[in-house]
Amino acid sequence: MPNHILTLTCPDRAGIVHAVCSALLDIGGNILENSQFGEPITQTFCMRTVFSTPEVDAVKIRDAIAAHLVDPDAVIHVRAESYRPRVMVMVSKFDHCLVDLLYRWRSGALPIDIPLVVSNHPDCGPIVEAHGIPFVHLPVTAATKPDQEAQLKNLIVDHEIELVVLARYMQVLSNDLCRYLNGRAINIHHSFLPGFKGAKPYHQAHERGVKLVGATAHFVTPDLDEGPIIEQDVARVNHAHTIEQLVSLGQDTERQVLSRAVRYWAEDRVLLVGATTVVFA
Repeated sequence: MPNHILTLTCPDRAGIVHAVCSALLDIGGNILENSQFGEPITQTFCMRTVFSTPEVDAVKIRDAIAAHLVDPDAVIHVRAESYRPRVMVMVSKFDHCLVDLLYRWRSGALPIDIPLVVSNHPDCGPIVEAHGIPFVHLPVTAATKPDQEAQLKNLIVDHEIELVVLARYMQVLSNDLCRYLNGRAINIHHSFLPGFKGAKPYHQAHERGVKLVGATAHFVTPDLDEGPIIEQDVARVNHAHTIEQLVSLGQDTERQVLSRAVRYWAEDRVLLVGATTVVFA
């Protein structure tokens, strides 16, 4: 029997799990994995369930669950576990995150399809094309930004893109594009306290004697680098680390955090609840 993944968010109340289990029982379903959480602030119930069933039509499965829940505010998503979402990667000149994503995609560790990679610089073209993936160079300036972002939207539509990954794409997206990609774009950036901004953040951190370098993967919103957080990690450093070592450790952390965030999203482990996330890692 084929496996499916169900994700559900709805107002928290008694009887939700019973309703879902009853619906799955009606279609001969067998639960293989289940995670659930009641978010206390918004009183939102979150659930991710992997199950097998003779029924192959995801729409029919979803309708069966909706009929048992009888909740107009429920957000129910069902898809085959074997489905691979279509992801567009965007990059500028730093290629460490891009290379890591391509390696994990090619090895099967990332359950996604990458129809194309887009960049505002030509530098990463040979790396991408060596993997047999089309590379699209879309240069951008302040004057051409509206036209360039219109082309990005066309690419997203034409290639049926479900997620955009900013793998060190060093351009700030317009508020309009951020809203267009709401919940469908993930960014990665370094994490320091204090938050060193601008050019050469690792150099700034070294000058201030930073003791941790880290990275944060989050959903893109019009509020720069303040979207709902999906994944984070840190590496401890000390006074003996050189700037080059800080950069190396930081980039390695960025690679791991971004790849985990993309995998969590691709496996339907990330649920958006207002300004926060529930991640069934």
